[in-house]
Amino acid sequence: MNTGVVLASGGGGSNGGIIAVVIIAIIFTAIAVSIVSFFQLQKHRADAVAFAAYRKLAEEAVEKQGQLLTELQALDLKVGEIERMLRSVE
Repeated sequence: MNTGVVLASGGGGSNGGIIAVVIIAIIFTAIAVSIVSFFQLQKHRADAVAFAAYRKLAEEAVEKQGQLLTELQALDLKVGEIERMLRSVE
């Protein structure tokens, strides 16, 4: 005859430990994902700043090329006039 009081049964104790480990793993995974996402965001922000500088540089280069084209056309006209004047002198 068993007259003692059973304080805890040994059958369900391992489930609580597994649940605790799973919860802790989920928390650490969420923290790791957050940290990685933060640093990727910082990298993309730095890239965006660099690309903005490159875009500005490219726009300035296109503007300067337009100015050079205009100057070359003006020089072409002047050279053409000088050639006509030299031919008329001969």
